[in-house]
Amino acid sequence: MSDRTAQQHTAKHPQVDPRGLRFAAGVTTVLLALTLVLNSPWPLAVQTVVFAISVAFGVQASPYGQLFKRLIRPRLGPPEELEDAAPPRFAQLVGLIFAVVGLVGYLTGATVLGVVATGFALVAAFVNAAVGLCLGCEAYLLIHRIRTPTHDTNAATN
Repeated sequence: MSDRTAQQHTAKHPQVDPRGLRFAAGVTTVLLALTLVLNSPWPLAVQTVVFAISVAFGVQASPYGQLFKRLIRPRLGPPEELEDAAPPRFAQLVGLIFAVVGLVGYLTGATVLGVVATGFALVAAFVNAAVGLCLGCEAYLLIHRIRTPTHDTNAATN
């Protein structure tokens, strides 16, 4: 792929450093754990704002993405490879939904709802941070495969 073609591809499909995604998942894990340990909606409220920024402007624009870009990535050197930013952005949307449900639970007195929603988000963030498996990204890819069947799939159904 030529440099110009690569630049056009990157402009259409933003790429992200997977190490930054794991860093963000680690920070998210801490905030969600604090929410549960302190039984307080405030760390969850902060995380909800971060999720919303990531969904609206991309994971690179999130506060955690900026922190990684400015303070951590320069010490690590370039990544071995980059990843498509669309699956992690979808994962942030899923996280945002769980965070909003959790906040609603905490703020309306439905604490069990708040704890359960926060717990689900915490598990997903922890798995991503610990082993690099992004559950929301996997859901994105599965949905994409279902929505865009291949010719092999079409031939099997005819």
